[in-house]
Amino acid sequence: VFHGRIAARRVVGQETRYEVEVKAPYRQRFPLVAREYLWVPNTCGCPALRLGGDYLLMARRHVNHEHTLNRILLQDGGYARPWTPREARLVREAARHC
Repeated sequence: VFHGRIAARRVVGQETRYEVEVKAPYRQRFPLVAREYLWVPNTCGCPALRLGGDYLLMARRHVNHEHTLNRILLQDGGYARPWTPREARLVREAARHC
């Protein structure tokens, strides 16, 4: 779970790749760097993330069976909400209890 700003969007094959500026990690099982690529397994851009928008994103690390692919994946129907201070507060509170 992290707060990110959408810097770019590109369709690659049958997927959409977003370049995301990581503003603040809230809960993570894998390290994040300042700029990450976030992959969505469709070309419609669903969920719709607008360029320059700030979002609270819950994604997972996807590593294929051969360990040749290692990326951050936002699954269909994944959690992507516009970031607000209230959302950030709720996530921090939840992280303390989990």
